[in-house]
Amino acid sequence: MKDDKSIFTKAVHADIDLAKNHGALSVPIFNASVYGFEDADEGSAVHNYEKPGYYYGRLGNPTQTALEKSVASLENGEAALAFSSGMAAISAAILSNVRSGEHIVALQSMYSTTTSLFAFLSENFDISVTYVGATEAKNYADAIRPETKILWIETPSNPLLNISDISAIANISKEAGIISVVDNTFATPFNQRPLELGADLTVHSATKYFGGHSDLSAGLLVGNRERLADAGLKMTRLLGGSIAPQVAWLILRGIKTLALRMNQHNNNAYGIAHMLQSHPKIKAVYYPGLETQKNYDIAKQQMDGFGGMVSFDLGEFDTAKRFLNELDVCTIATSLGGVETIIQHSAAMTHAVLSKEERAKAGISEGLLRLSVGIEDEEDIKADLLNALDRIGPAV
Repeated sequence: MKDDKSIFTKAVHADIDLAKNHGALSVPIFNASVYGFEDADEGSAVHNYEKPGYYYGRLGNPTQTALEKSVASLENGEAALAFSSGMAAISAAILSNVRSGEHIVALQSMYSTTTSLFAFLSENFDISVTYVGATEAKNYADAIRPETKILWIETPSNPLLNISDISAIANISKEAGIISVVDNTFATPFNQRPLELGADLTVHSATKYFGGHSDLSAGLLVGNRERLADAGLKMTRLLGGSIAPQVAWLILRGIKTLALRMNQHNNNAYGIAHMLQSHPKIKAVYYPGLETQKNYDIAKQQMDGFGGMVSFDLGEFDTAKRFLNELDVCTIATSLGGVETIIQHSAAMTHAVLSKEERAKAGISEGLLRLSVGIEDEEDIKADLLNALDRIGPAV
């Protein structure tokens, strides 16, 4: 539900329940897989969801519930579900809403494993997918069929940081009687709250900014309580993907500093993107906070900050590799959203699962680098990038 407190305050206090936690300011970790009952009637009532409670670890525990309440508060949603990975959350969002013979509209350039999942569903379960240029909301409307069930949005997108108009696409979905799902991993609720803009579901890889320290794997799904109850019963009960209580606790701890970290990520990325934009060796820079970025005005309207992700193009595959090998502060790695600055060569790493032709169609060049800007000193990150640029030779 809507809470007008600052996200800085909510991030610190959202999971605190002194009465339930015996006064503890840190939510306890419930390391139980099985829960007992006072009598047979209580056992039956909890098992049949006639009474709140827990009976089996795969289907929930108090630490997980505290996390879900915290995340729902941050996103201003009714409820949330926690999973063992971002892909488990993405799979739950899709499989609880689409059946064989039905259809999804998704963006052309997005997280490569989501693309791979859609391909798997198309090849094996007769769930068709139409890919569109997501910077134009009209493209979603034009792709809708009678059997369409989901409009899938990822904004800012991975790895090109494209911006989609969430409100416009959500309105299209409502008019068509279908649901809209937004992957909000790059923005986090600190920068963007899609449910407030009309989206039905928000999904996160909590492995990234929510955890924030590159030490866990988890996913989150946020939205309407009834829709999530259905997703939980279908997906968690039948397919697993449950979050461990220890991991739920780590994310709760990470959330305490989410606003502080995101503020630093935002500030660092803003300065670095503008520096890279003026460098002669860089062909293009992709960042929602650049006035040259398509849909910059939409980003300003729907985002409170532009996030910690910056992508830039060095033109050639080998040039990108040489650049990576000259870095010192920035770490070459696949993931993102941690306190440390991480960089990857998209064509050689996350998007290597796509053919060169598929990457080109999605706008992902062979020299594209994706930078997850950390919370180190901005000037140290800039110096590292500039030193590496100096060492790779003259501008092409």
